[in-house]
Amino acid sequence: MSPEYATRFKTAAVSIDDLGVLTIRLHSRGGPLGWNGLPHRELPELFANVAADRNVRAVILTGTGDRFIDLIPSFEEGVARGEATAAMMDEGLFEGNRLMSALLGIEVPIIAAVNGPVDVHAELALLSDIVLCTRDTYFQDAAHVPLGLVPGDGVQVVWPMLLGINRARYFLLTGQKIAAAEALQLGVVSEVVAAEALTDRAVAHARRLAVCNPVFVRNTRLVFIHQLRRAMAADLSAGLALEAVASLSGANWDGPSAPEPIDTIATT
Repeated sequence: MSPEYATRFKTAAVSIDDLGVLTIRLHSRGGPLGWNGLPHRELPELFANVAADRNVRAVILTGTGDRFIDLIPSFEEGVARGEATAAMMDEGLFEGNRLMSALLGIEVPIIAAVNGPVDVHAELALLSDIVLCTRDTYFQDAAHVPLGLVPGDGVQVVWPMLLGINRARYFLLTGQKIAAAEALQLGVVSEVVAAEALTDRAVAHARRLAVCNPVFVRNTRLVFIHQLRRAMAADLSAGLALEAVASLSGANWDGPSAPEPIDTIATT
């Protein structure tokens, strides 16, 4: 069973069960979601539709196959080189603001079932109320500093809240990978489970909440996300603008567009 808006989106399969648990499964043509302009346009609209659907009692956000979201380096590298026009960047700012605001506009609990590595837009999962991941999952921000982009589209808000300011800056500046076990230790995720148990565990969490008084459930979610909404309202737009200006400047820069990987730098 699917809500009427489910068929509008090419990058997500949407279904809802008898208790009102809505599952969003991100994908690109049936495989892992590759991040480019299409999900950047579609997901804000999808999240806004979910937020407006009062039949939804809980949400499961997951991916397809063995990865949650897959980086497409050529997409990000082109932006860093200044290949996007000012009008295109303006549209990107509009979509980037809506992506975060629409996700945080969902007023029911979200359970993220991170089905594998996520090296771009990990914050889409990490803004969930319960974050589950598989043992082979890792978290990375490979789409910004490692490719010459300012990390200003929400990652600069979420990661310092999770890791602390100094560790987050190192993580973002180096493209560090945080494996599942370390993510659990750091409090980035709630549980690490076997891949074959991930869906059932997410459904169990969602359904135990979906049967409760919906006003209680919605207001609990609102209590949790108030601080996140406030932080995004304060810093997201400025971060996106700084990212856009730096990206446009790439057209006038003939040096390296991104720092070399930290592992290639001699320490002696």
